[in-house]
Amino acid sequence: QVQLVESGGGLVQAGDSLRLSCAASGRTLSMYAVNWFRQAPGKEREFVAVISGSGDSTYYSDSVKGRFTISRDNAKNTVFLQMNSLKPEDTAVYCCAADPPSDSPDVRSWGQGTQVTVSS
Repeated sequence: QVQLVESGGGLVQAGDSLRLSCAASGRTLSMYAVNWFRQAPGKEREFVAVISGSGDSTYYSDSVKGRFTISRDNAKNTVFLQMNSLKPEDTAVYCCAADPPSDSPDVRSWGQGTQVTVSS
């Protein structure tokens, strides 16, 4: 099972940028599609973005499209989420989740999350 650790969260003002990192260990991350999710207080967990193992394919939720960019550095076993033009409604705990290849017995792995707070 792959282990994931997020970092890069913090308190910023509206309009600022942050870059989150999701560092993996225990497996070669290039085998995994990696997602970012977020959960705000009192709300359900929300999908944010996903990137394929090779990095060739990405997909974003409508709420972040055009502002957030997901990328990966497989040599560093790390996936990033660049967040620009942040809004107060982006405030949430952000978690990454790695989906194993279809022929793997592993299940989706989750990190512990990193807090992002955007003040108005």
